[in-house]
Amino acid sequence: MFKAAVIKPAFIWRDAHRKVLTRLPASQQGGFTLVELLVVIAIIAILASLLLPGLSSAKARSRKAVCISNLRQIGVAVQGYASDHEGRMPYGPFAPPFTSPASFYPSTGSPTSLISIQTGAPVGLGLLLNRELASQPKVLFCPGSDQPLDAEKELAKVGTNQAQGSYYYRHGGVTRLFYTPPTIPPNTMLDSPGTNRNGIQIRALAMDSIFLVPPDLAAFNVKPRTHHQQQFVNVLFTDGHVNSLQNKNAEFTIDMRNYGELQNAFDRILQAFERADERP
Repeated sequence: MFKAAVIKPAFIWRDAHRKVLTRLPASQQGGFTLVELLVVIAIIAILASLLLPGLSSAKARSRKAVCISNLRQIGVAVQGYASDHEGRMPYGPFAPPFTSPASFYPSTGSPTSLISIQTGAPVGLGLLLNRELASQPKVLFCPGSDQPLDAEKELAKVGTNQAQGSYYYRHGGVTRLFYTPPTIPPNTMLDSPGTNRNGIQIRALAMDSIFLVPPDLAAFNVKPRTHHQQQFVNVLFTDGHVNSLQNKNAEFTIDMRNYGELQNAFDRILQAFERADERP
């Protein structure tokens, strides 16, 4: 009797518990209602909208910092090059005969973003690849490029074909097309580069390229090359320091989308350097 009296209430309690469980609404059994799911999705969307701009801004700051570091390393490399070349910055080679509109080096000593010309010969900052930047060639490429640019692919062209870097280099100051100076320009002396065309001391040495061209020139491999969403340019000065300059009123943008302006490209690039000469 005692045993039966103990077991029977247990069965009664268990059966009653089962009935209660079967009557629980779905929301109390661990599932989500449609309304709850929509609320969760809305919250995630709001959080994402708040976080993504911050993440994007952080990435932009990181790319800017790397770009500045690259230019500082280029500045050190230029100092090393000058110490081995009687105080002169990288200059040359002489421009070969102009045979194709795809050649971006029709004039010796013109401002350029090239690191090698169509013959494959290193040019401008590309001259640093032989020694000063041999172990770190990718510093010639800015991570803030607005267009896809394969650094390894461009570096592989050096020695065989024309290759692009990320930075304009003040390469003697020549703006005349198809012109080779009879002697190396005096403003290639790193410690005493002289004055620019406006009578201001030459100070800016290299900067991010912001170059706009008509889209149909892509057939000649002439394409837009811009950085940092065209908002600013990082500039390397002859004393080795680097500064970020806001691109207000597009003063550092080389806008060649008007075909009539294409022949003035070198002059426009040099004008951008001359504006940077006046900045701290």
